[in-house]
Amino acid sequence: MNSYSGFTGRSAVVTGGARGIGLAITRALIAQGVAVHVFDVAPGEGAESYQFHKVDIADSASVNAAVAGLPGKVSLLVNNAGITRDKSLAKMTDEDWLSVLSVNLTGAFNVVRAVAPAMREAGYGRIVNITSINGMRGKFGQANYSASKAGLIGLTKTLARELGPKGITVNAVAPGMVLTEMALALPEEIFSKARNECLLPEMAAPEDIANAVLFLLSDAARMITGEVIRVDAGQYI
Repeated sequence: MNSYSGFTGRSAVVTGGARGIGLAITRALIAQGVAVHVFDVAPGEGAESYQFHKVDIADSASVNAAVAGLPGKVSLLVNNAGITRDKSLAKMTDEDWLSVLSVNLTGAFNVVRAVAPAMREAGYGRIVNITSINGMRGKFGQANYSASKAGLIGLTKTLARELGPKGITVNAVAPGMVLTEMALALPEEIFSKARNECLLPEMAAPEDIANAVLFLLSDAARMITGEVIRVDAGQYI
């Protein structure tokens, strides 16, 4: 794992940080000495190494209560939590649409709104939103997911404008298919199609996403804001 400056004495919130990509991000931050608070629906592997908070990020009251109860000031935020409810437009229900938008987009908004005041007061903050290449290119059967991730890119750029004057950077990382347990459990034809889109000989692992996030949260990226970095083994191209 890379070592960067800017993490000494910092506290972070990672949403969806108890499993998959989120857990890789949590572990990367812990390795840098960061005190990590995970907002998730249930604790996951290695829960003894981070502070777990059961939070429904789609519910602003739940988010506000969790943030108000945090010890000290949070200066690092990773909005990673996300869900899928894949169906074609003809089969997608109101609940399929609303649930994905509520978690993936409204949830990120709720958490940023709750933690931003302390960052403004401190004159320092680093925010990274986990979007997706499918929020940039669209994907059959993912009208809800792609719309939520595209919205997250718009939110990232707007927050970069609003919070930049207070010393807060806001960026996004856009993974392609990542070798998580969920991806490996996909039907072979879906997994193979994604694999064939990649230009590099290997697909991205969760740790590859965590490395990009770690860079953007560090002082090495202090002059980068409003950007979207794809980590996809060339899948988007």
